[in-house]
Amino acid sequence: MKFAICNETFGTRSFADTFSTIRKLGYSGVEIAPFTLAPYNEPFDLNHVSAQKIVDVRTLAEDAGLEIIGLHWVLAKTEGYHLTSPDPTVRRRTGEYLKTLVEVCADLGGKVVVFGSPKQRDVLPGVSYEDAEAYAVEVLHSAIAACKRFGVTIGLEPLGPTETNFMLTAKSAIQLAEMVESPYCKLHLDVKAMCSESEPTSDIIRDSRDWLIHFHANDANMLGPGMGDVDYQPIFATLKEINYDGWVSVEVFKYEPSPDEIARRSIEYMRKIEAEV
Repeated sequence: MKFAICNETFGTRSFADTFSTIRKLGYSGVEIAPFTLAPYNEPFDLNHVSAQKIVDVRTLAEDAGLEIIGLHWVLAKTEGYHLTSPDPTVRRRTGEYLKTLVEVCADLGGKVVVFGSPKQRDVLPGVSYEDAEAYAVEVLHSAIAACKRFGVTIGLEPLGPTETNFMLTAKSAIQLAEMVESPYCKLHLDVKAMCSESEPTSDIIRDSRDWLIHFHANDANMLGPGMGDVDYQPIFATLKEINYDGWVSVEVFKYEPSPDEIARRSIEYMRKIEAEV
């Protein structure tokens, strides 16, 4: 398996320090949260990040021996963008921003844009779920030409009901991807989110095998794999069964006891489970 970790885990530490630490701990990939490219600017907008900054970050990763695998938290800390807005102006603006995300992802060397961003996809008051789906398809479809041009795939991320009210299951994400009708719109799975579904994680993974393009490793307690109650033996066994050859990227939401300790314990546990399966 190819192991990566999300860079925002390390807070405001420099990219050079973050990348060096990640590589020393044994990871070969890093996933970038766009808002970390300008952490002191809020609301954040990728359009205000210089081309030179993008080049510099990619160079730092390459110098550390890391591959930037893609982007996630793509609308976090932004303002004025929304996937399911009933306002056509907002949808058009969001679609244009998604194109920018795709291009920057490619400029960094990445291949996947994970669309999670729960608050920026919530079904708004007065909007039906069916209309929200149609609005989301419109926004996502507007970026497909850019995806094809730059070789980047959008990974739709199901999230639990405590985070959002839209796209809560792998099946609903696959349904949305089917509506987009493009090989550049696929499925991303997150272990914490899968824990909120009624089906076992192994069944979700197995049933999603034709759509799965990216994978986040974490625990329902919001820490890293091996730091909670989730058993990764059946998870990794099923990934092996379906011949998943993408990245397994650690994404946490609590940073205790420390980012370094979380990163170290996560990869040690994943390597142990990988060896067992």
